[in-house]
Amino acid sequence: MKRETCSLWMRSLALVAGAALYTASCASASQSPSSPAASTGMGGTPTDIVATVAGEPITLADVDARAMQHPASDYGSARLAQAIFLARQSVLDELVGDRLLDLEAKARGVGRDALVQKEITGTVTPPTDADIQFWYQANPNAVQGRPLDTLKEPIKSLLLEQRLTQAQTKFIDALKAKNHVTLSLAPPRQTVAVAGHQSKGPATAPIEIVEFSDFQCPFCRSAFPTVQQVLAKYGDQVHFVYRHFPLSIHPDAVPAAEAAACAAKQGKFWPYHDRLFSSAPKLSDADLKADAAALGLDMTAFGACVDGHQTKAEVDQDMKDGEALGVTGTPAFFVNGRSLEGAQPLSAFVALIDEELALRK
Repeated sequence: MKRETCSLWMRSLALVAGAALYTASCASASQSPSSPAASTGMGGTPTDIVATVAGEPITLADVDARAMQHPASDYGSARLAQAIFLARQSVLDELVGDRLLDLEAKARGVGRDALVQKEITGTVTPPTDADIQFWYQANPNAVQGRPLDTLKEPIKSLLLEQRLTQAQTKFIDALKAKNHVTLSLAPPRQTVAVAGHQSKGPATAPIEIVEFSDFQCPFCRSAFPTVQQVLAKYGDQVHFVYRHFPLSIHPDAVPAAEAAACAAKQGKFWPYHDRLFSSAPKLSDADLKADAAALGLDMTAFGACVDGHQTKAEVDQDMKDGEALGVTGTPAFFVNGRSLEGAQPLSAFVALIDEELALRK
């Protein structure tokens, strides 16, 4: 799953030979799975069935035969348990797809290659010069000022790969609907402390989302409206908890976090939080106090709290807890303990939340 975070290096582009490895980040600190499930705390034994396709099982051993060969770097800064899960999930998708293609090819009396050519490869239209030009103009951070002429072929390859992936996903999804497929690979979960932290929604809700965030991070700002959409869509089914994770690369992030915690002392955390994320990043001391005044806070108490760093210990504890959970960039979400990193689209939250709700039925 692609992610955009402050501080996490991500490879969002499959451009050749280093043409465009870029950081969708503000850059912070830096950072091989080899052991099986039992040592990662993920549970499971080699004989466990993690999927069935038309009644035929796929075991954890089948998956790990490939998954444990994946480079850890394929999964960025993910912690060991999460990296192993992502490798297993990727391989499981491949194995399920392979079996479905074989079943369909057999049913049609053709070879798999012929089936793929007809239903996937043959349906993809090669990118035009206009497509390449549009992508180039729409992704200035990725191209990093390189002239279009030097990136035309890599961009064309990337767009073609994306279209092939989309066509394959569409066809495999259709085959899943046609055949009986079950998946039971358990994701790793972490226990995230929520007591005493700012929250919305009932504590008994079936879905708990904890966000570690930074008021100066542009990706946290871009994630803000998505979170609002999630809360509007699921209502009382979600308990949303906010925790601070101001990055050292953002000079105004710690003061903003402490100021928000000071606003919380007067019961105004959420209006203050929303104001900081909804406006341009004006986070100087004067701006933070002006925001508090605009929300009607007691400015004598607020000023004393901010100037005296009365909430520093609270913010520091959030940072320590986040680091213990493996948070290295923002925003970082935990949905019922399952990691979801970066400024993800609404669809990523919906897919994960719906999966969690289905597990509770």
